[in-house]
Amino acid sequence: MLLLRRTLLAAAVALPLAAPAVTFADTPPGVLVVAQNIDDIVAIDPAQAYEFTSGELVTNIYDRLVQYDAEDTTVLAPGLAESWEVDADNKTITFKLRDGAKFHSGNPVRGEDVAYSFARVVKLNLTPAFILTQLGWTPENVEDMVTADGNVVTVKYDGDFSPAFVMNVLAARPASVVDMKTVMEHEVDGDMGNAWLNANSAGTGPFSLQAYRPAELVRLSANADYFKGAPKVDSVIIRHVAEAATQQLLLESGDVDMAKNLTPDQIKSLSGDIKVEVFPQAAVHFLSFNQKTDSLTPPAVWEAARYLVDYTGMTDTIIDGQMEVHQAFWPKGFPGSYDDTPYSYNPEKAKQILSDAGIETPIKVTLDVINAAPFTDMAQSLQASFADAGITFDILPGTGAQVITKYRDRTHEAMLLYWGPDFMDPHSNAKAFAYNSDNSDGNYTATTTWRNAWAVPEELNVMTKKALTESDPEARLKIYRELQEKVQKDSPIVIMFQAAYQVAMDENVTGYVNGATSDFVFYRLVEKN
Repeated sequence: MLLLRRTLLAAAVALPLAAPAVTFADTPPGVLVVAQNIDDIVAIDPAQAYEFTSGELVTNIYDRLVQYDAEDTTVLAPGLAESWEVDADNKTITFKLRDGAKFHSGNPVRGEDVAYSFARVVKLNLTPAFILTQLGWTPENVEDMVTADGNVVTVKYDGDFSPAFVMNVLAARPASVVDMKTVMEHEVDGDMGNAWLNANSAGTGPFSLQAYRPAELVRLSANADYFKGAPKVDSVIIRHVAEAATQQLLLESGDVDMAKNLTPDQIKSLSGDIKVEVFPQAAVHFLSFNQKTDSLTPPAVWEAARYLVDYTGMTDTIIDGQMEVHQAFWPKGFPGSYDDTPYSYNPEKAKQILSDAGIETPIKVTLDVINAAPFTDMAQSLQASFADAGITFDILPGTGAQVITKYRDRTHEAMLLYWGPDFMDPHSNAKAFAYNSDNSDGNYTATTTWRNAWAVPEELNVMTKKALTESDPEARLKIYRELQEKVQKDSPIVIMFQAAYQVAMDENVTGYVNGATSDFVFYRLVEKN
């Protein structure tokens, strides 16, 4: 290790931008260097970004009118808006922008920037647009629904929603505010600056994007004029390191300050002045079956699958400390969660279910998985346990971007993946796991139901819409629990675990905040003492 360390230190001056992907250096003062698997990034434009790492970047680069922030990730706080008034009867929320907020370009934040940002998301209609369009916004009406008059922004919504739901939507990633003047300067062929914003930034956040090289590096630079105060570090460098073993080596040798993708065994074996912080997560991990694959359409296959996951075997070994058994789509610890876990590993019962339904085995299935820990280990566990009942998985590893793109195209057979809510309201996951009103190929929808080509029973569609409009808080949560119980029992999506995120870092690093989702990852308060 000492020989390797001398080699790594030789590249000290070149680290920020010019170093090859395999070369690292001692971390300079004021710079937080992170080793992380970032190959899931498909886009970083907030109108398109929909991946976990993308969410982390958007949160640190952009602000919203209201947002969950680093000081307390459970409180919806003022962002670019300093105050607001709600008229539920008129379905209107009026926001007053804070004075003095500026974009990284130096341009002042105006009401027009907010209206443009929201309209841009709706008109581009990329993956996360549905989060805003569920407020009744369309390309034709959005400019009437969101209007600006000086530093006042008026937001109207069309739907029987509670104001709390609407506020959570406006705190979501695609509601990030972009610099209208700068973005329009980089528009090409009517793309509203989309190509440019996938390699650059135009936000107000605590950091600006200085460099982005896909599957290699992200460099963020501190915004000294941030309205909540300048970050405590000058910059953050996130290096793409896919191999967990390499992350551990770099952390222990002092060449990075933080490692985000270590396995449980590596966490236990860490040496040196390193600490591990654990952050409960809202992400749920699941195995799903594409209903375009005939052998995976019988409900008996779905039921049997629930008894072929070695839940405790995995949580006691390969994902120890990183996940806990959870078998419903809304995470434990949040209002409306359904926490019963009725399924356990029972291959004999699974074989009986298949036999009683007349299902012939073996069933051969390809299983797509992200080629990184712990996902490949989990896939191998599933491969072994499902084989006990005659279901054989051919594991197809790929980068995060490759796997997610295939999932969105509905070209997989089985998929091992994870899902986090788009905003902190149970409707976010209910729509993803229990709703699909149009299963046609041409109706792209960013949900697990549509991506698995599952034509959801109308009963679930009706329940999901009813929960969204229910005005009584307790009655609303009761409907969500009932939805989770039904999906848990009868769907081609087998929810297995809820994540807990372990982050290893040098003991001199303090102030790192990692909330329940990737949208709640904050570097603004980090210090290197």
